[in-house]
Amino acid sequence: RKGMATAYIGFDPTADSLHIGSLVQIMTLVHFQRAGHKPIALVGGATGMVGDPSGKSEERNLLSEEVLKHNQEGVRKQLMQYLDFDPSKPNAAEMVNNYDWFKNFNFLDFIRDVGKHITVNYMMTKDSVKKRIEGDTGMSFTEFTYQLVQGYDFYWLYKNKNCKVQMGGSDQWGNIITGTELIRRKMGGEAFAFTCP
Repeated sequence: RKGMATAYIGFDPTADSLHIGSLVQIMTLVHFQRAGHKPIALVGGATGMVGDPSGKSEERNLLSEEVLKHNQEGVRKQLMQYLDFDPSKPNAAEMVNNYDWFKNFNFLDFIRDVGKHITVNYMMTKDSVKKRIEGDTGMSFTEFTYQLVQGYDFYWLYKNKNCKVQMGGSDQWGNIITGTELIRRKMGGEAFAFTCP
């Protein structure tokens, strides 16, 4: 009601087509845009390389950069059928790729600039982490850090695109609020999470 807001949803390009479960998230962005707000679709080139443990009982296969690029293009074509990317409109949809801000972010800088703001205790309270650690398969360090990577996405979009809302499926709640926490701790900012089944 105060004016145009910006929100994003992330889609990891694990295949060259989104699945039917993604339609709910796409329609969330569509409704958001129709209400006069700006949607951002994040196609996760970087997060796709890590693999989200949410809702998974075992670690996903890691995809090559070449396969990820192919998959991203397929996802981009699908999203363009639903969202209005016309740059002449103030609330034009935008597509971003988190690989763009992660490709030159070295490990030491990441653990210093991001990792120090989120405790292991905080990360361990997330359902996606607890279920895997308590299960038979365990969890790799790669997957454990996924929530920090997604949290940094939200922080980066907040800082660079004035994006104050992250939307997604309810399985993403833990990852999303890690982003709101990072925004609060690093910038003293306020950001919001919106999830649906």
